[in-house]
Amino acid sequence: MTRPKFKRDHIVTSVVAVIVNDREEVLLTLRSVPPFLGEWVMPGGKVDLGEPIARAIKREVMEEVGLEVEVEDLIDVFEHVTPGEDNYHFIILYYLCRPLHADVVHNPHEVEEARWVHRSELLGYMMPEGTRFILGKIFPESCP
Repeated sequence: MTRPKFKRDHIVTSVVAVIVNDREEVLLTLRSVPPFLGEWVMPGGKVDLGEPIARAIKREVMEEVGLEVEVEDLIDVFEHVTPGEDNYHFIILYYLCRPLHADVVHNPHEVEEARWVHRSELLGYMMPEGTRFILGKIFPESCP
């Protein structure tokens, strides 16, 4: 049996910050680069070798949206194997986070737009299956 070829020789570990404020809004970003180009996701990215997970979350959030967060609980772990030419194997750790302030300044090199979205408006946003699944764990009635 032939094993598929991957672009990396290891599984890529990523973190995603599900940032929820006191008004039951979640911070969504419209991606301006692949993966998920043109879709709404939460801030996140790869964990660097030797970097603690909480530090990686804080770094990625700061890089993408200029926001300081408090990392709370692990929500879930999601595995993503990308078929075809972009053959990657990702393990994505989703963490609930709370913002330490509300001033968002997005990085235009990665994010076209960032906005706080109330839980009642989530169905109107185009997002990847994994994003909707995770948001459904926090807001079950908003992301069935």
